[in-house]
Amino acid sequence: MSARTTRTQAVDTIQRELTAFARRARGRAAELHPELSLVAYSILDLILERDGCLATDLAEQFLLDKSTVSRQVGALEKLGYLERVVDPGNRRNHLLHATPEGRAVAGEAERRRREAFQARFADWTDEDVEAMAGYLTRYNRGD
Repeated sequence: MSARTTRTQAVDTIQRELTAFARRARGRAAELHPELSLVAYSILDLILERDGCLATDLAEQFLLDKSTVSRQVGALEKLGYLERVVDPGNRRNHLLHATPEGRAVAGEAERRRREAFQARFADWTDEDVEAMAGYLTRYNRGD
């Protein structure tokens, strides 16, 4: 088998496995928190990571349509997990911030997510986990 064929098969395997990973993540999102979809959880998580951001930042980060972001933000606001604050740098914009309730629910979902990952990697060596982390980071950066 040629190196090109082997590489093509490996890339096909990576694509298939990342697709399976994404499907499993969507399916498990309800287990982490029944009111938060994977998209909503990801949005809340990024807002917490950045200590607030604009809805346009969310659309850009997740490659989502503005209407999708608007629906997800609206749902998170309705649940009491987000609030809009006038941007002091541009009063026409609103920064999105997590409420104390949003911080609490995200913290609990993060705890459950971490436990699930720890269980998934329980029989992996530390070196394998570190390698996986490095490869995923590199892939997501586009290096």
